[in-house]
Amino acid sequence: MKDILVFKHLTKQFGKRSVLDDLSFNVPKGHIVGLVGPNGAGKSTIMKCILGIYSYDQGELFFDGQRITKHNVNEMSLKTGALIESPSIYPFLSGFQHFKLYSASKDEVNRIVALLGMQNYIHQKVTGYSFGMKQKLGIALALINQPELVILDEPMNGLDLMATLDLRNMIKTEAAKGVTFIVSSHILSELEKISDDIILINNGKLVFQTTLQALRGLGKRYYLITTNDNKRAMALLDAKGIKAELQQHSIKINNSNDRLTDSLKVILTNDLQLWDVSHEGMDLESATLRFIKGGADHD
Repeated sequence: MKDILVFKHLTKQFGKRSVLDDLSFNVPKGHIVGLVGPNGAGKSTIMKCILGIYSYDQGELFFDGQRITKHNVNEMSLKTGALIESPSIYPFLSGFQHFKLYSASKDEVNRIVALLGMQNYIHQKVTGYSFGMKQKLGIALALINQPELVILDEPMNGLDLMATLDLRNMIKTEAAKGVTFIVSSHILSELEKISDDIILINNGKLVFQTTLQALRGLGKRYYLITTNDNKRAMALLDAKGIKAELQQHSIKINNSNDRLTDSLKVILTNDLQLWDVSHEGMDLESATLRFIKGGADHD
């Protein structure tokens, strides 16, 4: 699959401080990429380098096969849409009037407004908008000129449950048409619901780039067993030499078919009721904490 963005040994400094340090990664066209890392990791700098807001000191950055330089950054920006930090909006214009500033077609405006569920207030002046309504307008403006790449920085901020669902569905709908998304958010559970790929940045360096599916296979995985008497079940498992961990509502055992089979035999042959068996793997939050705190060798 063709890459829409390629970073090659990118370095960016502010004074003597390296904000991006020999950074190399790629973004496949049409993918939703979750950009993850602690505060100060360099995520915003990456996004601003893509958009030409910041220049870079060393390395190369390619957009759709063409190197981004100070001479062509305006040309590249016509193919991108972005919401970084806070939306740039005019409070005494209506939401609908903002779209006229972008020379957007009425049909496209209506489509984006419907995707984000903004019909009830789009003709009201922005001065009366809530924070979440302004956030949705900023996201809509990032999409309105049908960009090839959309960059969203903390887009879930201020959104309620239904608005977050609208945003999630919109991103998936546009990505299915070939639009590429880079989404940075501290709400990792939401990123996990939409992302194809995850890029983890720390101290300006690439920690890992992987697909979400591969990430879930990292490290140890576990089975969670729930019975009508978990304490008694734990004692029986311990007596059989099966290592397990008693949690608040379940018993956690290592992911092994033999171990699961042996555990279930112990429970079912000792007059215990088996209420539930579920599988627990690596999620985005645990993977992020694991690699930032201790590296890949930690379980």
